[in-house]
Amino acid sequence: MAAPTHVSRVRSLYKRILVLHRFLPVDLRALGDQYVKDEFRRHKGAEPAEVTSFVAEWENYKNVLQTQVLESVGGGLSSVKFGADLSERNLGEFQDEQIGQLYELMLEATKPNRQFDIQEDSK
Repeated sequence: MAAPTHVSRVRSLYKRILVLHRFLPVDLRALGDQYVKDEFRRHKGAEPAEVTSFVAEWENYKNVLQTQVLESVGGGLSSVKFGADLSERNLGEFQDEQIGQLYELMLEATKPNRQFDIQEDSK
């Protein structure tokens, strides 16, 4: 069983990411929320070494997203590029399964016909 402090830390990270997703454009939020939920659920029973890497990467994601959200407050959503480019070194460290997941995520994010057609009220 995982230590209560570890469980609390992971749960806090998970919740913080979902809060930050509220600041994303609607289609990115829906995609991001589902991806985060699936990934955290998938890693519930992971080995300790894998958990350390998993948490570190999601902490990094949270920090990058938090910075981008704060930047968007001043300039509006249309002027901010959400996300980050992956270096060749980072891609080289991925397992085949992770490359497959990344490819599927890219296909979903670049679909010409979006799954969600939600329009914000214009005033």
